[in-house]
Amino acid sequence: MKPIIEYSDFRKYMRDFYEERKLRHVFSWREFSKNAGFTSSSYMKVVCDGKSKLSRIGVERTGQAMGLVGFEMDYFRAMVKFGQETEDEKKKAAYAEMLAIAKEHKVRVIEGDLFDFYETWKNPALRELAPMMPGATPGELAKKCYPEISAYDVKQSLDFLTKAGFLKKTGENTYVQSETSIKGSPEATRLAIREMHREMARIAEKSLNLAKAERNFSGITMGISKDSYEQIVKELDECRRKIVSIAAGDKNINQVYRLNLQLFPLTRNAKEDSNE
Repeated sequence: MKPIIEYSDFRKYMRDFYEERKLRHVFSWREFSKNAGFTSSSYMKVVCDGKSKLSRIGVERTGQAMGLVGFEMDYFRAMVKFGQETEDEKKKAAYAEMLAIAKEHKVRVIEGDLFDFYETWKNPALRELAPMMPGATPGELAKKCYPEISAYDVKQSLDFLTKAGFLKKTGENTYVQSETSIKGSPEATRLAIREMHREMARIAEKSLNLAKAERNFSGITMGISKDSYEQIVKELDECRRKIVSIAAGDKNINQVYRLNLQLFPLTRNAKEDSNE
């Protein structure tokens, strides 16, 4: 079983712990729940299935049942907070605590650079732009960006991208994209990208001032059911996959674009009882 600080999903860690114990000797969800002090014989399975949460006391009991002590217990507490919090700032704080514990014990969490990458639009934009302009100085790259940024901003971003492995430097001011995938656990990725969506939405608003030949905006306001919503989402997913395929096959790239696919409610459900 991997060290706890290589996990970011506490439920995955608990399930792996259970599966490993079961391989060693007879071990059941009933025994796991009993060891953690829960009266329900299936409570640990219910938690691992995402159907229930761990209370503050439950976190302590569960950690003790898994034999966690010291920094491992501290990491487990932070990981549970990260997995169960619903407010973005609290989730980010919990994740930062996880990274700090991992760093202190000289173990790098897989998604450690994820939030830094999505912290600003400059990182994904320059990851695409820099390889297009081999030999270009930070100042020259800065002049190609919307919105305006400084040469210093470009250098900071390039330094991060190379250090984190998103770009590989092959010569003076010359970069290529590395094979490193930009991904992490689903939960961490969703939280990191949420901030990027907010920033890209603000940039999209400003891009309305560009010439129509350089940007494309369209929208539909419509009434739909839950079934239609799910069908439309599938169509958007398929559309996005086709667009990625077109972009991946382009052999004459000369500009960086951002595509936002947005489908969001303008009203609440009209057929739900407002008193509920």
